Amino acid sequence: METAIKATSEIVRDYSRLFVNRGAYTLQSSRPHPESGRHYYFRPKAKGTGGELSLTPATIRRHLEGEHTIGLYAISPSTQRSKWVAIDADYAGAMEDLLKLQYFLQEDKVEAALEMSKRGGHLWIFMERPALARECRIYIYNLALKLGVRIRGAGLAEGIEIFPKHDELRAGEFGNAIRGPLGIHRGANRRYWFYAADYDLGKQIAYLNRLRKLSEDQLQGFITGKTMPPEFDRKRSSPDQAVPFIHASGREFRILNHVGKVRKVGRNYVAQCPSCAEAGQDRSGDNLAISIDDPRKYICWAGCTKEMIRRAVGCPIPVRRSA
Repeated sequence: METAIKATSEIVRDYSRLFVNRGAYTLQSSRPHPESGRHYYFRPKAKGTGGELSLTPATIRRHLEGEHTIGLYAISPSTQRSKWVAIDADYAGAMEDLLKLQYFLQEDKVEAALEMSKRGGHLWIFMERPALARECRIYIYNLALKLGVRIRGAGLAEGIEIFPKHDELRAGEFGNAIRGPLGIHRGANRRYWFYAADYDLGKQIAYLNRLRKLSEDQLQGFITGKTMPPEFDRKRSSPDQAVPFIHASGREFRILNHVGKVRKVGRNYVAQCPSCAEAGQDRSGDNLAISIDDPRKYICWAGCTKEMIRRAVGCPIPVRRSA
């Protein structure tokens, strides 16, 4: 594995300015799962306390130097805004679609950076200032449909995936993370670069810094009169609409009643995460782990919260109201 690359404090600072929109992050496991062979992502915890760790310059430096691989979340729940949009494509003909999008974005005077990936590529658009996630999504979804680019979901198993995947998040929610650029993918054991610059960290960051950033005024101009295409508009209920779910038998909620095919992996059942599936992810059907000993305990390795999973199966966690 590549170990000689060093990230200066300036590179770390610029990387954070470009890509980091909130402190929460994920780590890709360094060892493959013994059953599936996949390198899963997880949210790291502090030793001893078990509290959530926040992304630091040291963590970013280790990512850039290849010591570990981080995943980044798009949306800050405090503002519902994102610094970037990332378009992920990893299917037959994916690169053709990404190049088509990049060309027509350029026609809008939007400079998008094309990053290599294991099976296709990622196209990144950076904001001058963080923009509302819903408005970013309206722009890209409408552009992709106009160009005839396939979008995963709404009946299509293959197509581009657009980050952020949500219009908004509630406090304590994370959404879906995407692999942080310029690190080493643990499964492929290699670093993926942006195409338009030399394979050097400093030159890659300098290239990204030079890109024209999308302003909020431009974005407003692109989406005037447009809405999210109905087939991709992920409506969500307000907290006041959440109601308790009780089985007809009176028993408490059991996730095993709401997932499809499961298989045993070690001490867990493994199944497709309903929240990931709603977002067009988890094609391999193994993001959700459910304890065999106590099926009330379950976790999504991609970072979906229990609230997100319960809403996806139509059984939202009831909201406690003060008397």
